[in-house]
Amino acid sequence: MSNLQIPAALNELNPLSFWDAALGTLARELSPQQFKTWIQPLSLVSYDEGEQSLVLGAPNRFKLDWTKKTFSDRFQEMANQYFGHPITLNFVLNVDGVSPQTQGATALSDVIEPHEVLGTPDTTSTEEQAFEIEDHSKLNPNLTFETFVTGKANQLARAASIQVAHNPGASYNPMFLYGGVGLGKTHLIHAIGNHLLKEKPNARIRYIHAEQYVSDVVRAYQQKAFDRFKRYYHSLDLLLIDDIQFFSGKSRTQEEFFYAFEALLSNKAQVIITSDTYPKEMAGIDDRLISRFDSGLTVAIEPPELEMRVAILMKKALSEGIPISEDVAFFVAKHLRSNVRELEGALRKILAFVRFHGKEVTIDVARVALKDLLSIQNRQISVENIQKAVADFYSIKVADMYSKKRPANIARPRQIAMFMAKELTQKSLPEIGELFGGRDHTTVLHAVRKIGEERSHDGQLNHEIHVIEQTLKS
Repeated sequence: MSNLQIPAALNELNPLSFWDAALGTLARELSPQQFKTWIQPLSLVSYDEGEQSLVLGAPNRFKLDWTKKTFSDRFQEMANQYFGHPITLNFVLNVDGVSPQTQGATALSDVIEPHEVLGTPDTTSTEEQAFEIEDHSKLNPNLTFETFVTGKANQLARAASIQVAHNPGASYNPMFLYGGVGLGKTHLIHAIGNHLLKEKPNARIRYIHAEQYVSDVVRAYQQKAFDRFKRYYHSLDLLLIDDIQFFSGKSRTQEEFFYAFEALLSNKAQVIITSDTYPKEMAGIDDRLISRFDSGLTVAIEPPELEMRVAILMKKALSEGIPISEDVAFFVAKHLRSNVRELEGALRKILAFVRFHGKEVTIDVARVALKDLLSIQNRQISVENIQKAVADFYSIKVADMYSKKRPANIARPRQIAMFMAKELTQKSLPEIGELFGGRDHTTVLHAVRKIGEERSHDGQLNHEIHVIEQTLKS
């Protein structure tokens, strides 16, 4: 968690400079979607210097309760740090952006013009303010099929996405993409939207994260504006909704999405959904929605194999204007296996390091630039941790990892654990063999080669190993 960074131009201790500094800090700490959904709608309502209290406002009860529960400690920490002494922090419902009449408090409207107040709505009519949805696609123009790196792990998902982009509403409707974080689901659905927008500039397209859809439903419910809500979502040509697992347990949201889903499909509009989980494995989602998700095409995106990780790194580095050699890319790719986002983060660290120090990108330089990341991984993952994680995943005993038992339900997980021990730790083959009940290094080598070969063409095995890796790194 980063410290509050106060811009030099805002070095006077006042509530406005605090608010700018707090927003800047949270924008760095949170994902863009989290920041936009939960932090951006907040407003700084008042600051009472005598009482040493600060009041923050939220536009509706849902956001008020959530931000108070989730972010109040962080805001408290930043306020104490900024003002140099304990601050009493309060959250209030501030639907209209108007400062409450707090005795002795400095309302923002007293120190700046109303249109400058963070969180204050524009002066539009009551009817226009009733329920507004940003009427643009929200697509990222940089996420296209041309910038997407293809490999065995995602080639089916990419092919299906291209087919949908060329024939929206006609084939594979809905299309459901699932897989772990950072594997390219969001990239693909933006690529579909960007392709359609290029072909049909007037198409009504909306990309939205599931959290924002939930917020829209809550807002429509509070403001009794479901007619407008439905008119908007039911009239789209393409709806791209990311991370639908966030609908779990939210019955009203699921009900409204079901109606939108039915309306869009009957209008031959395309619906594309992503999730971190296979539809039938999602908890807290209504059966009729899961049935609809299964009625189209469901495609998994697997973790990238080594060669694909290398290609991703080299292509990304080239786009950043600092090409890297295949040797450097292999070094990074062998140490970072989980997802594309992690790879790109590591590459950014390397490129920032070489730009600052004026060095060439070599393996030694990459090792120095990533030393913190690599040391954390090496410290966290041990052979013993791998044995326990694999045993838990396949429902066997940890003792079976170093026993002499050889039934298939034990031997195969043991081989997987040996393979992962070689991949994720710095142990030698003899050292690994010793930790697996004193087995010979040739036994470990056989397991490593066997599982490595099977993983390259067995999607299910690749997925299982990825899940175990994520468990070890969580």
